[in-house]
Amino acid sequence: MRWHFQDFIYGSIDGAVTTFAIVAGVVGASLSPNIILILGFANLFGDGFSMAVSNYQASKAHKEYIAMMRKKEEWSIDNLEEQERQEIRDIYSKKGFKDELLEEIVRMITSRRKVWVDTMMREELGLVDDDKKPLDSALSTFFGFNVIGLIPLLPFVFFLILDWQVDGLAFLASVISTGVAFFLVGMIKGRIVKKSIWSSGLFTLLIGGSAAFVAYIVGYGLHLIVK
Repeated sequence: MRWHFQDFIYGSIDGAVTTFAIVAGVVGASLSPNIILILGFANLFGDGFSMAVSNYQASKAHKEYIAMMRKKEEWSIDNLEEQERQEIRDIYSKKGFKDELLEEIVRMITSRRKVWVDTMMREELGLVDDDKKPLDSALSTFFGFNVIGLIPLLPFVFFLILDWQVDGLAFLASVISTGVAFFLVGMIKGRIVKKSIWSSGLFTLLIGGSAAFVAYIVGYGLHLIVK
């Protein structure tokens, strides 16, 4: 199995956001800490599995679509050779190549069937196949969702294990640890996509914090209504 950091980051951000939103909502509603753990772990495994399956289906569908379009291009090259050759000529003509150099490029590309097909897939259809396996993407998503999504729950787990009173201190610890997790995940994401790690970290922290704040306000508001 190969880990895919993009899918890991995708799962990590969603796992931390949704789990901490549950924590914030339950705390805002002044409900029992046991409910935090019940809903939190149910979210980790239920929503994490759902995301993994969805990612698997999406990755599988994407690869099947690419395979279908590749077969279509192969058929076109076999049956509409001159038309496909002209398409290669048109593609590179728009890139600024002309005369003998253009014809040499066309000759080189069309002399090898795989290169020809790959060029049509990339230049005409904008499709690039990769070696990512759908199962690897799904497992990377699930792993990221559960590992990072567990962080908001850890303070409450520790407090209960140590038989300490679960109060505002546990929630404060959850806020701090989750904020750090958001920021670090955002930094990793920024490094992967070649953007500023600091701005990416702050943006991810802002998004996660906003979701948690909304959940807290909703929980607190419902608590005032139904108490």
